[in-house]
Amino acid sequence: MSKTYLITGVSSGFGYELTKQLLAKGETVIGTIRNDKNVQHLMEEYPDTFFRKFLDVTDVSAIQALVKKIFDHLDAVDVVISNAGYGLFGAAEELTDEQVEHIIATNLTGSIQLIRSVLPYLRKQGHGRIIQMSTYGGQVAFAGNSMYHATKWGIEGFVESVAQEMAPFNIGMTLVEPGGARTEFRYGSAQVAKLMPEYNGNPAHAFLSMLDPANGLAPGDPVKMAERIIESVDINPAPLRMVLGTVALDSTIDTLEKRLAEFKAQRELAASTDIVE
Repeated sequence: MSKTYLITGVSSGFGYELTKQLLAKGETVIGTIRNDKNVQHLMEEYPDTFFRKFLDVTDVSAIQALVKKIFDHLDAVDVVISNAGYGLFGAAEELTDEQVEHIIATNLTGSIQLIRSVLPYLRKQGHGRIIQMSTYGGQVAFAGNSMYHATKWGIEGFVESVAQEMAPFNIGMTLVEPGGARTEFRYGSAQVAKLMPEYNGNPAHAFLSMLDPANGLAPGDPVKMAERIIESVDINPAPLRMVLGTVALDSTIDTLEKRLAEFKAQRELAASTDIVE
């Protein structure tokens, strides 16, 4: 049975790849974009199953209005994929206030408000799946990525909490944590702060090597990653997290094991602050 998907940010990256694969499978996709130059061919090839909608996810009232319009005109939306977002690189000191505010509005607040907006409709229809595109950088932090990590660690906590709230309503939620992939995210849409010479040679500028294709491309295949994400829709119960890519998984496991060891070493410290009756 075919499904209807609502996906934000479908003009490039994972959003585009997911949309392309879903349409080829006969699914219906409502995809949000800021410009339609990259999806014109999809509109022409799938006039009955692809519907592009213009949306700036930093505009909360626009999110709410679009969600209401979509659900008012459809019997159901089966899957919502919160994908819109971008990377911002540079030391914390190098970032402008505007850059900080915009990435929070896009990656964090935009995702939160999209999810909040669809919840009443998914509850009413009695089913649904929400997929939030995150990154293994939602678990692992690197220098020069502070605000990107702030948005992804934030959305991970939000989704993990809301997933517990929605489970009784037959609404599953999944955080997708890909490693580096060969998409526009790294090679095109990434934004870089105005770099300060004081940070030259500092770990904060290590990302410059990563962003240069001459140093080797990312190992992740966006086609295969999109396939795994689509397959996850039919997994019940919904997996809370999906890590995609060997490098991402190994780095996540290593980081969490070190973090766990640090916590376990603090048992005496933690107990020393308890009230003993």
